Amino acid sequence: MDLIKKIENRRAEIAIIGLGYVGFPLAVEFASKGFSVTGIDIDEVKVKVINHCGSYIPDVDPEDVSPLVKAGKLRATTDFSVLSDVDAMSICVPTPLNKTKNPDVSFILSASEEIKKRLHPGQLLVLESTTYPSTTEELIRPMMEETGLKAGKDFYLAFSPERVDPGNKVYTIRNTPKVIGACTPECLKHAAAYYSQIVEKVVPVSSSDTAEMVKLMENTFRAVNIALVNEVALMCDVLGINVWEVIEAAASKPFGYMPFKPGPGLGGHCIPIDPHYLSWKLKSLNYYARFIELAGEINSSMPAYVVRKVIDALNSIERSVKGSRILVMGVAYKKDIDDVRESPALDVVKLLQLKGGEILFSDPFVQELKMNDKILTSQQLTPDLVRSTHCLVVTTDHTVFDYRMVLENATMIVDARNAFGSRGLKSDKIIHL
Repeated sequence: MDLIKKIENRRAEIAIIGLGYVGFPLAVEFASKGFSVTGIDIDEVKVKVINHCGSYIPDVDPEDVSPLVKAGKLRATTDFSVLSDVDAMSICVPTPLNKTKNPDVSFILSASEEIKKRLHPGQLLVLESTTYPSTTEELIRPMMEETGLKAGKDFYLAFSPERVDPGNKVYTIRNTPKVIGACTPECLKHAAAYYSQIVEKVVPVSSSDTAEMVKLMENTFRAVNIALVNEVALMCDVLGINVWEVIEAAASKPFGYMPFKPGPGLGGHCIPIDPHYLSWKLKSLNYYARFIELAGEINSSMPAYVVRKVIDALNSIERSVKGSRILVMGVAYKKDIDDVRESPALDVVKLLQLKGGEILFSDPFVQELKMNDKILTSQQLTPDLVRSTHCLVVTTDHTVFDYRMVLENATMIVDARNAFGSRGLKSDKIIHL
């Protein structure tokens, strides 16, 4: 049967490679539409949790997973040999930066090697992992065509950037438009048919390079604008102006302005990383991406700026960081999720530890942190805990925190997220960015 017909009849066998924040929800979405889905991951714990009808991601409800597993529509494995029997697959593996901030596409290459061993005519392969323009066309396509099969004729190859926003209850996989670029028109046709089964709107573009650039553009836009507002926060600090009042007033303009918020730095699996993929690619073409590099410098300097605010707060009560008991509120990279990847809170903790502070943290979504070879365990946020500290730092403004209680019991507070101000809570003991 023709692959598009198999997809439209929900008879296509699907594999999702990588079962993290992107791959697991994607697998559940396809399975919920009636497809038979196999998730592949090298992490045996993730595989076991899924096969036991559970979930390790807040955005995926175990109650949604259980009926799919029991019906045989969803399963997980560490065995790549299942790829021999699937019709379509999505690669959703991590694409981190190495220590020199250069792209690390080793996970993509490893997954692609496993696919190459089992590639057969009629299969569709879509890369979702964020990467630099030309990855699909110049890395994956030649690798697959070494088998003698040709993209667009024997198999179908495309790129469709993931747009997952962890914790977002409004925009999910289903109602977030899906950008798709492919190696040939026939590849695009098949990839569009594949994703149109689970998303409301497909946005086709002219090439896989274009689709790769779309994702980098989206997150570079955010990184640069966050850097701008972070620098404005630094300027306002020098000028003695409340940056949050400036942002709120500027946001009253109904056109020509989009509000961004300053904070302790950038976090997550996309915004701190993706611009560097673009910058690296351009350097190979002798082009220096000045905005990206400058934005990176500003954003990466924010944790140190927060620490300077902690020093100021402790100085006001005649204490130094060394020997002081400091509580960090929230270590996830954004509120109401459990993801600590690239979280600026981790840098704040490390810097305060290096200065000799006794650092505690409280985060209802994160139970443990390994910092500077020490294991820190999340503390329950109680009046006694708050009173026992010399300074408290809000690095993630989780909704569940009792900010009024904290204000009533804290000695000094450094609020890097305007958590108190946004709730109308004011005090001389609060130091803002």
